[in-house]
Formats: sequence, C-alpha cells, structure tokens
Amino acid sequence: KGRVVKKGSELVIFATGIMVQESLVAMEMLEKENINVTLVNISTLKPIDRELVIEMATSHKAVITAEDHNYIGGLGDAVGEVLLDAQISKSFKRIAVRDQFAETGTGPELFEKYGLSANHIAHAVKDSLR
Repeated sequence: KGRVVKKGSELVIFATGIMVQESLVAMEMLEKENINVTLVNISTLKPIDRELVIEMATSHKAVITAEDHNYIGGLGDAVGEVLLDAQISKSFKRIAVRDQFAETGTGPELFEKYGLSANHIAHAVKDSLR
C-alpha cells in the first residue's frame, strides 16, 4: 500500500525508495515559495495502490513520479497506466533515469547528472504548475 507522507494541496509526487527523501528536500525548498505539495510513498509497485493513486490524482492539479530507476518499466509507467485506465487527464511528469548507459560516481553527482536531485524535483513541480 502507498502512504501519504505529507499532505499539500497543489500537486502530488509519487515517490519510491531514496526518492522519498529527495522529494522531502525539494518540498522544503518549495514551501519557501508557498508551493504546497503532497508526497506519497509508493513502497510496492506490484500491485500498485490504484485507489490511492486515483484519489490523489483527482484531488491535485498535477502528478509527478520520482524514482531512481529506469524511465521504462517503473513507478512512472505504473502510475501512468492507472491514470490512463481511469481516464484521468492531468499534467504528468516522470523523474527517472532515461534509457541510457549509466556512469559511475557518488550518489549526489549521479542524482544531479541524471536529473534526480531535489533541485530537479522542485523545478519539475514549478514547471508542472505553470
């Protein structure tokens, strides 16, 4: 089951794994700009918590998924499939590793390089709310 970590009003972020913490850091940055975001921890992709995804998506302006996983076949695909099946039309962005060869480095270096950092999450939120 998914779990609401923090309740906001404008946009919902569905995150998994270490991206929950990265999303919390982004949310602190956004709160300074009076942007209130809901964060949902999706700890299990299969089966996905369809009811929670639908409830959160319909009660927010936009949806973002955040995962330190390949763009294909992960959380973004699972949430997108739920939205499509339920015929929910919302702004939808996926933060994930694009389909490419990954390099080595420190966690912070790689998160920055592949667009997974709190800064990238905060930027995606602002972009989705424009």
